[in-house]
Amino acid sequence: MNRLVHGDAFAGTPVKSLADIEKVQPPGAFTRTIEALFVGWRRHFGWIQVLMFVVFLVVIGLPLLMPDPPAESGILTNPTLFLRYMLWGIWFPLVFLSVIVLGRLWCGTLCPMGAASELANKYGLQRAIPGWIKWEGTPALSFIIMTLYGQTLGVRDHPEAAAGLFGGTMLLAIAIGGLYGRNKRVWCRHLCPIGRVLGLYSRLGAVQFAPKVLLGGGDAYTERGACPTMIDLPRKRESRHCIECFRCVNPKAAGSMRLELRRPGVEVEEIRDHRANKAEAWFLFLDTGVALGGFLWLVLPQYQQMRQGLGVWAIQNHIDWITRVGPSWLMSVHPARAETFLWLDFLMIVGFMLGTMAVLTVVLACLTAVGAMIARKLGADGGFGQVFTELGYQYAPVALMSLIIGLGAELLNPLRDTAIGIEGVHVIRGGLFLIGVVWSIWLGDRILKRQGIDLSKRWLPLLPGIAGSLFVGFGWWPAIFGL
Repeated sequence: MNRLVHGDAFAGTPVKSLADIEKVQPPGAFTRTIEALFVGWRRHFGWIQVLMFVVFLVVIGLPLLMPDPPAESGILTNPTLFLRYMLWGIWFPLVFLSVIVLGRLWCGTLCPMGAASELANKYGLQRAIPGWIKWEGTPALSFIIMTLYGQTLGVRDHPEAAAGLFGGTMLLAIAIGGLYGRNKRVWCRHLCPIGRVLGLYSRLGAVQFAPKVLLGGGDAYTERGACPTMIDLPRKRESRHCIECFRCVNPKAAGSMRLELRRPGVEVEEIRDHRANKAEAWFLFLDTGVALGGFLWLVLPQYQQMRQGLGVWAIQNHIDWITRVGPSWLMSVHPARAETFLWLDFLMIVGFMLGTMAVLTVVLACLTAVGAMIARKLGADGGFGQVFTELGYQYAPVALMSLIIGLGAELLNPLRDTAIGIEGVHVIRGGLFLIGVVWSIWLGDRILKRQGIDLSKRWLPLLPGIAGSLFVGFGWWPAIFGL
């Protein structure tokens, strides 16, 4: 992004007129065509969201009415397995992968939960948004809790669990919309567990909405104006809260927002100019760790060994409640499908996932701290906290690719039965992860350059970041290549 447009030199006043901006950066015909297309269709977004709500009901609700699939059936021969694949094999990985190209377009034009929450807000109580909702750590807690809950319910394997989790989330979104805010999407900005993850990775995206005339002072939070996620539009610099609803875009108005295409990752490369946020950097470590834990407990034999050890210890010490079956609203209780969780399973799954999250967070934080200290010794501009936060963003690509490969593993499963085979699937997964590692290293180099480190010295503070990316890859190795 042109530094004349996005600099801080003229805080409080417009830095450039629209005519001056267009002389420096003329709007591309393709971008303007896409912008006009979405602006023209903007009035139909509500119907698109209604259609998505119907699709949501079918994918979540229809499997409840169907018998369990036979053991020999596949996704092309059994509707229950097909719908499960649509949810976990198509929607889940692709909605994350799409942010690289489309940003949070899903949130603003397709997501039925956000639309339902906003509709409830229109007719709701419209109370003031409480401080605990506005807290920067709330989205991280939302994501962690929902991830843990989905694992203990067995949300991938049981349609009742999927319906309970997603249906309950929909009701919660509607309730939040009915209580707080005035013509705003409080749920999308502060509480949606998927929205904050998409917002984080949308910083890598090729799409942004920027003011035609940028005011100084940096990003700000406001409950006034047209933005449903409470962005102070004339001062907008970051992408994470923008749901791309196109309401702020008026091509004929000199003071509106405009759609811009950019090189993927450039916002992270220049994160110092786009409001690097320490809570978001820590969330990057945490969400990668808890997602990794959610995969590893399913495949690692060490998990079963620890579970067995804890169970034996509990029995020997007469802790009988730990071997009892838990409530079905909290954990998987499906005896007809040969899966019934005890309190032992609940404690082990939650403990293992939180432990994995803690280990990965500590490792990445320590490596980032080492990189920050080295960078400062080599002349990096800024205090330790600022340099640490900015370098934390370098892990975004490898974390995103790991999330897609691990938790979206079903996307490539059908290729195993083709000429590609399982070896080809491993090659594709390995290639995606390699792209993430190389991209993370590139971003680390660009961030260090922005901090003022000379090219000849950047390799040294880059080493901890490379080690961190490889450590993430080591954790996800079973998902990429199997045990």
